[in-house]
Amino acid sequence: MTAALDPYSVRRGVTARHFLHRLNPLAKIAGPLPFMLYLLFVRDIATPLVFILLALLLITVGAKLSARLVVALWLGLPAVVAVLSVSFGLWTDAARVDDTLLLFQLGEYRFYLGAWLIGLATALRLGALLSLALIAGLTMTGPDLVRALVQHLRVPYRIGYTALAAYRFVPRFRLELEQIRRAHRVRGVSGGRGPLAGIRRGLGYIVPLLVGAIRHAERVALAMDARAFGAHESRTERYLVPFRARDWVFVVLFWAVGAALIVAAAALL
Repeated sequence: MTAALDPYSVRRGVTARHFLHRLNPLAKIAGPLPFMLYLLFVRDIATPLVFILLALLLITVGAKLSARLVVALWLGLPAVVAVLSVSFGLWTDAARVDDTLLLFQLGEYRFYLGAWLIGLATALRLGALLSLALIAGLTMTGPDLVRALVQHLRVPYRIGYTALAAYRFVPRFRLELEQIRRAHRVRGVSGGRGPLAGIRRGLGYIVPLLVGAIRHAERVALAMDARAFGAHESRTERYLVPFRARDWVFVVLFWAVGAALIVAAAALL
């Protein structure tokens, strides 16, 4: 019998209110994806701005977030957009916008309002793309995404589960690196203080970490061979990631709201 839930891909503390975590990963990608492509071609300020607000509201309401992450989304993202707007504006050709208000002048360089607006539009597009990507990025796990791709988009399981195995290498390497650091501290291998000592310690971690990685890769390869991985065209699934009616509802509603926001932003121009 096929299990319906992978206990290792479930985030702790997720309740019914955090509905984004309970959606299929493909639904959370299919909803924002058309508008992410659309945002690549817009040049106004209103359109990316409304999509940033939509994404942040959706993430705040439907995702389980720490207080620090909420602050980063609502305060950090606008701050980054503000800095990027000035940075992109500095690269704008002043001859294109010299008929607008002069904001400041440094020597021969003049920074016009039109240049800042062009930079702001570019920064808002990047912010909107990032915000829409975070809808799926903050509320799904790598294993669930791989399983959804294999089960619903017919991605070959040889590719999908190889990527899943590689994805699970990362936390293991982090644990092994911490163990190597502790072993060095126990043996008194400090190397002194300062940046050069830190570099020497880092170089000392490389060889044992590579050895552990090679050994782990060999064990994974042997385990996959023992289970006849790749011997057949398809495999049975232990954990299912179904595409339910609520996933269709989310996609359709997101498309409808997104289309309405595009119309409303066009009316503001």
